[in-house]
Amino acid sequence: MASTSHSLSGASKLGIPSLFVIGAVCMYVGAAIGVFLFDTVDPAAVAWLRGFGAALVLVIWRRPWRHRAGAGGTWSVRRLCTAAAFGGATFGMNAMFYEAIARLPLGAAVAIEFLGPIAVAAAGSRKPADVCALLLVVAGVGAIASAQFEGGEVGLVGIAFALGSAALWAAYIVLGKSVADAGQGLDDMAAGFGIASLILAVPLFGPFALAHADALGDWRIWVLGLGVGLLSSVVPYVLDQYVLVRVGRARFALLLALLPATATVVGAVVLTQIPTTLEAVGIAAVIAAVVVGGLPSGRDRGVVDVPPP
Repeated sequence: MASTSHSLSGASKLGIPSLFVIGAVCMYVGAAIGVFLFDTVDPAAVAWLRGFGAALVLVIWRRPWRHRAGAGGTWSVRRLCTAAAFGGATFGMNAMFYEAIARLPLGAAVAIEFLGPIAVAAAGSRKPADVCALLLVVAGVGAIASAQFEGGEVGLVGIAFALGSAALWAAYIVLGKSVADAGQGLDDMAAGFGIASLILAVPLFGPFALAHADALGDWRIWVLGLGVGLLSSVVPYVLDQYVLVRVGRARFALLLALLPATATVVGAVVLTQIPTTLEAVGIAAVIAAVVVGGLPSGRDRGVVDVPPP
């Protein structure tokens, strides 16, 4: 019986990387759809549409106001504020990310973003591997930044937005740990996204709505926004939670190395964004940094507790 259980567990794990790749492809295909929306909708407004779409799906699915038995079943002011802060960090992170990919290739922007979680890992650890990972990602970001100098001011502004997204990804990880510890991660995510979509509707979506009031009746904008939310948020976040439970955080950190590569492939295939030599070197350095930082140690590393943007 034990051997059968072990066999089933092993067979299940064979499909884990595939699930992770599916989630990553969904995430960056959604981002590519967002790039196409930039022709008619501001990047910040697209980020709000993404978050609103994800919030709508999660709230309808989870109905977080319902009482659930067990840990995290009741709402306190502290839990609600933490969920709202988590939602706000996620919306801000995505807004910065969309501003970045409006100016940078998708793969390059994703690689720069990894400065955030790897910096969190290095700050919370004295291990040489984490320091090495931080140095690698800094070198990779430097190579990508050098390649963007040819893009002039637009490229530099894109780098600034990507670095802002990296900083908010770090905040997302810290707040996500608190949300996960509350015991009902998906419920808290639904509530946080819902609150953030209401609070940030004016600063993120308001300017576009005022400048293009006639476009608000275009159903395609809302349908595509909902699609971006489903592809870029709901599907990968749910799959990542499934993966985290089954492989643990150390192996999950290794799987994160697939993200910059997946983003580069999606950018090349969907958006015809072929990386330059410097960009390719920088992306490879970031992938190496994630692999080095995610190597298993004698204890559970616990750095990457929540899925990436």
